[in-house]
Amino acid sequence: MSTTFQLDASTSRATPTPQPRKRLTVPKIRAHKQSGETKEPLVMLTAYTARQAQLLDAHCDMLLVGDSLGQVIYGLPSTLPVTTEMMIAHGAAVVRGSYHALVIVDMPFGSYEGSKEQAFDTASRIMAETGCAAVKLEGGEAMAETIAFLSSRGIPVMAHVGLTPQAVNVLGGYGARGRSQHEHDKIIADGQAVEQAGAFAVVAEGVVEPIAVSLTRTLEIPVIGIGASAQCDGQVLVTEDMLGMFERVPRFVKRYENLAEVISSAAETYATEVRARNFPTSDQTYQPKD
Repeated sequence: MSTTFQLDASTSRATPTPQPRKRLTVPKIRAHKQSGETKEPLVMLTAYTARQAQLLDAHCDMLLVGDSLGQVIYGLPSTLPVTTEMMIAHGAAVVRGSYHALVIVDMPFGSYEGSKEQAFDTASRIMAETGCAAVKLEGGEAMAETIAFLSSRGIPVMAHVGLTPQAVNVLGGYGARGRSQHEHDKIIADGQAVEQAGAFAVVAEGVVEPIAVSLTRTLEIPVIGIGASAQCDGQVLVTEDMLGMFERVPRFVKRYENLAEVISSAAETYATEVRARNFPTSDQTYQPKD
């Protein structure tokens, strides 16, 4: 029986355990959409740590190690300062903590745009050092040649069109895309270009709903929406947004829990008990044996 490294919740250590489910593959994700239709939408969430991956894995088809970790984990102002080393460290942790979902790792800004050869060097390193199954890069027609280069050399690519956070300085902010006919045409053209180049799926972020629906119906590969439409072939959210870890909630996010409040309340209770010398009690300390 094959094994994978699972985080033992009782010891907080990663130890080899039997693999209970076979991991999803790129062809299986691609084949989820048949004749332009996806009967059951694909589920994708971001993950950055082994324990987070372990908790999400059974519920997701794909786990995305997003460069959003720049803001979520490191408190950076944008995704632009994220390095390949950061992505590799977190990508490897997510692979170790999962056994079912397809793990995809974002290629950070500046690590692939220079040339298709640069993109291959970065992507091959990410895959080799993390064990992930695919990489994700931003851009449509401009990145088609790179996607084709990677795909033909054994590197599965998920594309990303519409609102592309790495291009925030060019776009002028994080506003929705597709409000003009020119943007509408560009998003559709970008989607078609990455599909023809060999991308196995594409994320459509922050696009007005009619465009998201049109793109989904136009492409044969799965379209994963974020701030797009329920009619897409799947959905992705930043897990910390979905769990209410931050005060700000983007328009396209539904807050399924308020973990920030739970964590703050638990920390407050702990602090109160420590200051009152009510913790630890005999239940949490070691006493001499008789």
